[in-house]
Formats: sequence, C-alpha cells, structure tokens
Amino acid sequence: MSYLRFEKAVMTNLEESLRRELLRTNRSGAYSSSTLVDCNTRKYHGLLVVPVPEIDDENHVLLSSLDCTVVQHGAEFNLGLHKYQGNNFSPKGHKYIREFDASLVPTTTYRVGGVILKRETIFQAYEDRILIRYTLVDAHSATTLRFRPFLAFRSVRQFTHENSVASREYHEVENGIKTCMYAGYPDLYMQFNKKCQFVFQPDWYRGIEYPKEQERGYASNEDLYVPGYFEIPIKKDESIVFSASTKPIKTRTLKSLFQEEIGVRVPRDNFYHCLVTAAHQFHNREADDTRYLLAGYPWFKCRARDTFISLPGLTLAIDEPDYFELVMSTAERGLREFMDDKPLSVKIYEMEQPDVPLWAVWAIQQYAKYQGRDKCMEKYGQLLIDIVKYIEAGGHPNLRLDDNGLLYSNGRDRAVTWMNSTANGRPVVPRSGYIVEFNALWYNALRFAAEMEMNFGKTRDLAVLYLDIAAKIETNFYNMFWCEERGHLADYIDGQGQNNFTRPNQIFACALPYSPIPEEVQDMVFRAVRQDLLTSRGIRTLSPKNPLFKGIYDGNQHERDLAYHNGSTRPWLLKPYAEAGFKLYGSAFVREAREIIKGFEEDMTIHGIGAVAELYDGNPPHHPHGAINSATATGAILAIEYLIDKYKVEE
Repeated sequence: MSYLRFEKAVMTNLEESLRRELLRTNRSGAYSSSTLVDCNTRKYHGLLVVPVPEIDDENHVLLSSLDCTVVQHGAEFNLGLHKYQGNNFSPKGHKYIREFDASLVPTTTYRVGGVILKRETIFQAYEDRILIRYTLVDAHSATTLRFRPFLAFRSVRQFTHENSVASREYHEVENGIKTCMYAGYPDLYMQFNKKCQFVFQPDWYRGIEYPKEQERGYASNEDLYVPGYFEIPIKKDESIVFSASTKPIKTRTLKSLFQEEIGVRVPRDNFYHCLVTAAHQFHNREADDTRYLLAGYPWFKCRARDTFISLPGLTLAIDEPDYFELVMSTAERGLREFMDDKPLSVKIYEMEQPDVPLWAVWAIQQYAKYQGRDKCMEKYGQLLIDIVKYIEAGGHPNLRLDDNGLLYSNGRDRAVTWMNSTANGRPVVPRSGYIVEFNALWYNALRFAAEMEMNFGKTRDLAVLYLDIAAKIETNFYNMFWCEERGHLADYIDGQGQNNFTRPNQIFACALPYSPIPEEVQDMVFRAVRQDLLTSRGIRTLSPKNPLFKGIYDGNQHERDLAYHNGSTRPWLLKPYAEAGFKLYGSAFVREAREIIKGFEEDMTIHGIGAVAELYDGNPPHHPHGAINSATATGAILAIEYLIDKYKVEE
C-alpha cells in the first residue's frame, strides 16, 4: 500500500484537499507547488516558479497552471479547478479524480465516463523545467486532449491583472510555442513530445482568488492570461509528455527524460524517506557553483542562522558530509567577509545577526561529532579559532564581551535573536541584554575551541585564555540567569532585570555539549521545559500560563506576528530538547524521543505532503502553519532519528 496515497473521498472534498499542498523543487531554487487538486490557493503557488535574477532576487510565477480537457464526440470535460470571487469554483475538475499518489512522483488518476487518464508530474532536478506525462489508460472511442496554459509572469509577492502592456506575441517552436508577457522576463517554452495544434485564442481569466492570502489579510485575487490552447489526439495506452521551461528542448527526448528523472527519485514509502526527500529540497546551487540551504518553501531564502542550525541534521545525520562541506565552504566565505567588514559576495541573508557566529561554531562542533575531531580541526580549525577571536576581541558591532565573561547584545529596537517577528517596525519579543542562548552558546564555543586547541593546536595560549573566560561564565551564569521563584533560567537580562517568562531558549544551556550550569540545574530546567512547553508537535515559544500566550496562529498579518513567538510551537526546538534528554538520561530517553517524533509521521499527509511544517498551534490539536517545508524542522527530526538509532545501538 502506498505511503502517500489519497482516495476519491479526500480529493473530491475541497475542505480536505485544498489544505494539503504539494511541493516539487530543483537545485536552482525554482519550484512547482499547488494543492492536491491543482487549485492554487496562494500567490506563491504555480506550476513553474523560477528565479529571474535579471529582475530581482525573488521567484517569479511564469506558468500558473495548465488545464487539461478531455474531448470525446464533441463533449468536453475540463479537469481543471480554480477558485473565483464569491466562493465559486470552476470548472470543478476535481470531481473526476479517483485517486492521488505521491509516493514516487505526484500521480493523479481521473475517470471521465469510460476514459481513465493518468497525470504524472516531475520537476527536473537541474533545469527550470516542469514535466507532465499524461497516459490514456482506457478509452472506448477517439479521444483528444486540450490544454490551456494560465500565465502570470509576476513576482511571488505580487499579483497580475488584465492590462494592455502584456504582450500577446508568440512564436512557434518544435511541437509548441514560446511566449513572454513582459520585457525583462525569459521566454516561456511550452512543448509536447509529439506534434500538436495551437489555437491562438487570447483571453484574461478574471477574479481568480487565493483563499490563503485572504486568510492572512492580504489582497487575494488576480487575473491570469491564457494565450490559447493546444490540442493533441491520444490513443489508449499512449503517453504524452508536456514540458514548460525557460529553455527549449528537443521534443523527441521528452519521454526518455521523464523516465530518467523517475529513475533518480527516492520513493517516499516511509517516514524516513519522506524526511530525506524533504531535506534535499533545500539544496540550492548558484551559477558560480556556490551551494546553499534554503530556509524553507515557498517563501524563504538562504538565511545565515537557519543554515547553521539546520545544516548538521540535513546532511550529517543522513550521512551526506560532502554537502555539509559544500554549504560550509560558501558560508565560511560569507562569515569571513562579514568579519573583515567586506561586502558579501554570497547570497546569504541576515549574516549580521549577532548570534550567527555562535551558531557557526555549533555547526562546526556537530561536524566534529559526526566526522571526528581530527578531521574537523583539519577542515575548520582555523575558522573556529578566528570566530572565537573575533567575538572575544569585540569585532561584532552588536556583541559586547563584559568583564563577567558574558555577551551583551542590544535587541530593544531591532530583533537580534531567532525570535525575530516585528509589529509596527518594533520587535514583538524585544530580547535584549544578556540573552540566555547567546551565552550558553558562547560558553560552549569557548570550551570547544579550547579543547580543540589543546589537542590539535600549536600553542596552549589561546586555550588558556578561552578557559579563563569560560571560568568567569561558570561563576556568573547561574547567579545571573537563575529564577528561584520559577525554577528555571531567565530568558534574558537587561536594564530592567530578569525577564523570567517561561520560554524555550533556556534548553540550550542543557543541550549543548558544554554547559555553564551543573547537571542538577540542567535537570530542573529540562523538567520546566517539559512541563510547560513540550507538545506533540514541538516546543511552545511561551508558556500557556503567561497572559501574552496566543495558542492559535491565525488572523491577519499583525495578529500572526504577535502569535509567532508567543505561543506557537516549533519542531526545530525538539532537537535541543532531545539532546538534553539523552545527555541527562542516556538510553532511558529513547522511548520519549520516539514519542516526540511520532506525531510528525501523521503529518506527512497534511499541510505540506511528505514534509514538516515550520510551526504549529500552541493549543491542541496543533494545526500546522507557515512554510510547508521547513529546513530547521526537517533537520531537527532527522537529527533526533539519528540520536535514537545511536542510543539504541549503545544500549
């Protein structure tokens, strides 16, 4: 039985099928995404969505959708589906769907009277090209397929509307046409593997509505341009392959290309394979051969903090150290350029955030754990020392090393931690001063750098210096951060004193290999997080006992910004929680760790199919929200899977 299979009852029920989204990506950052029934519900959805660097740094929807109509004896059965204003759906092609299977490639089976038509979709791995194969499984009379392309040619952050500027010009190419609506955009090539007839019948389809944007309080409708339609006769057992790309293709190769692409796909036949496939979707290779990890789909780019947090789980935990090294090579270049106060030559956002170098050290430490300390020192020893030197010398404009050994960062006016949502230009959670995870990471970085220098370095002087600073932290961290009345660590300490809200950031003081607090205190912190913040879908960002807690992530943008870090549940925080659990309780924690990730297997068939969401409601039943595939969430669960296997073997 297929792992990601949906029957007719789910597919024809729009309440069920429209909330399930599918994603296909390639290595350039281009993608194809829609709902299970191919009805776009976001402005980010589209059949062919590609970066257009000549215009800006955004992705652009070229081909929004492709409606297929089955024609027999002059009768037309349109298999497409669009939502129009007034909650009107047309042409309601979902009623012909018999099943959908995404275990290898997304496959939809339609039945129209005596016609059974199968539709399989693939996004080419190293080209900006969507491939769709239509196979006529059964038919009792002559059948023709008619295809109407819906064109957008706009940024994923905008909408297009009927206008007189859009070009209607098209040119015939081999078994298809090429067209371009606006200057500056690449041509869109739409081709088939066999000869087709194109009928030029230009029109705008007006008032198409995207309910996900409506829910978020945004503008939610647009007009899409249809230049005409293609017609192709098809026989029983015949397959027709459609290609849409920014480059032409020799159409005789389409069938073999489709089969080749299927051959390199990993079947998503279990939870682990879904996670590995999802991990590969974040891989991004630029024209200069630099490698990145995108933070999530469909809207996130490569972000520095997310890269270092997710990189070990997405690569090392699945035995792919080569890609870790490729991404780290790009990230190291960006880090060094930032530390040397030079313009960045890499496409990594938010490199200026003060905790980024601390997370970089943590990622290097993870490499040492998976690949060995000698190999780590050889590859990243100099980078490790340079980062710690940079912080210790006060090189970062928003990291101050005080005499007590702790780091101080100003986050009053601008968010400086991963809790970075803003409202009216101000941080929703203004974490400032001595921030708990900054200083836990700093202590860990000092101890790790000192040990690496002691064992592999040429001089002990740096190791002694770092251990001296670490000793100061050991003396001051507990006294500064411990909240006696709460029985856990403060979230941050500023000019107003301790902020003693129960938040998850304190878990890093327990999870990191080197902790500035004794084991009995780690145990108390761990239990506090477990009691107030742990859910079946991650760690809450704020205790439900707090009056600021918002357990449901919904409403307009402002309301969601307020809930983003004040109650929503984050899967990625389960990794430090699990690391702390294994560190404190050893193999006895295996059972709880299994329970922690068990719920996500149920989520493989909701929200993003075969993927883990960015966040969940803080209140049960913890509905998923945000990015349909999140790098930090996926990396965390893969890392927990690795830890479970490791401790099972040790046991």
